[in-house]
Amino acid sequence: MLSSKPTPEPEWERDEASGPEARNRRASEPRSFAPLAARRAGLGEAEARWPQAWDAISSEALIRMPAAARDLENRAENRAVIVIPALNEAAAIAGVIERILADAGLVEPLVLVADGGSTDGTREIVAEISARDPRVRLLHNPGRLQSAGVNLAAGMIEADDRAWMVRVDAHADYPPNYVSTLIAEARRTGASSVVVSMDTKGEGAFQRAVAAAQNSILGTGGSAHRLEGEGRWVDHGHHALFRLEAFETVGGYDETFSHNEDAELDLRLGKEGGRIWLTDKVRIGYHPRSTPGALWKQYFSYGKGRARTVLKHFTPLKVRQALPLAVAPAVAFLLAAPFFWAMALPALMWMAASLGYGLLLGVKKRDPAALLSGVAAMIMHLAWSAGFWRQLFGDRPDPAPLERHEPLLVRRPAAP
Repeated sequence: MLSSKPTPEPEWERDEASGPEARNRRASEPRSFAPLAARRAGLGEAEARWPQAWDAISSEALIRMPAAARDLENRAENRAVIVIPALNEAAAIAGVIERILADAGLVEPLVLVADGGSTDGTREIVAEISARDPRVRLLHNPGRLQSAGVNLAAGMIEADDRAWMVRVDAHADYPPNYVSTLIAEARRTGASSVVVSMDTKGEGAFQRAVAAAQNSILGTGGSAHRLEGEGRWVDHGHHALFRLEAFETVGGYDETFSHNEDAELDLRLGKEGGRIWLTDKVRIGYHPRSTPGALWKQYFSYGKGRARTVLKHFTPLKVRQALPLAVAPAVAFLLAAPFFWAMALPALMWMAASLGYGLLLGVKKRDPAALLSGVAAMIMHLAWSAGFWRQLFGDRPDPAPLERHEPLLVRRPAAP
């Protein structure tokens, strides 16, 4: 026979019904208790029993972070170090620093200009700015390369002090609120890295021709960060923002790379589970080389850098990267054309396709200079192909281990 004696109330229910005095005490001493919190959240009584109740309650409902710890976390999550690798950028450096610091959303920004030994007055300009603005500091980059300069700056910042690092190039144009927009995108998506799209802009006739080629499939093969589109996950893009912890986890840039160091790092980042978000909220303006010789040298180095990445990671090329590889051999076949005319066909087909596409771009843009975009693209294709084959079959020293320079500037301790 079942007993008619009332079942005693659980301890936590008796405490809840113990009158105004207990309620006042609970208000002044807030506590977290899973079953009680679950019942107040509107869960059924069966779901409010141990241990199921713990699964139904968010950690925020149970764990109350002290205000000081919350403030410290928010402070780090909104602060970034902005790194500007520079070498002889006297004409642009002051304007870039000014545009970056004009960001209304920045929280205690720190701009580090990693100078690789400029001789045109860049160092003096930055030193003068730093003397009147403590947010700007000048670093000497003995490695000279951009990769070494960014690594140097990253090694000076503790991850718990600044969560983000933003790489800024001195020869590019940046939109308003650039850095704060990148941080917001990273926090919204949870990305390890946020990359941006580029719009190439030219002034002289040859620069405009290069810009037309680089802003089209003709010059880039459809690279995601060169074309317009919605934000999406990618495996590579123009480097903008990193979560410092992710950057340091993969070891930073490989300082033995003078070019393609960004794509090589993205490969390692992906292998470690990092995700790269191509944002559509901001785009940067890029100024191309202004002479055929300078463009050739740039793309020859790009080709060598891509070959080094392939040799280091044994990764296959994408179709848009593999097609230009045929250009240098096709041009070399022209030497045999006097003996066998068909050897000239591959090169003639490539030249006709490039020049024809360039003419279409010029008509579409209504810019006479863009009519020469086919010529600019041919320089880019041939130089990239020649650089790749030169690296592949030339001197191929084993990739050196990642080199990290010791910080040359002692970081000021964070305020308590």
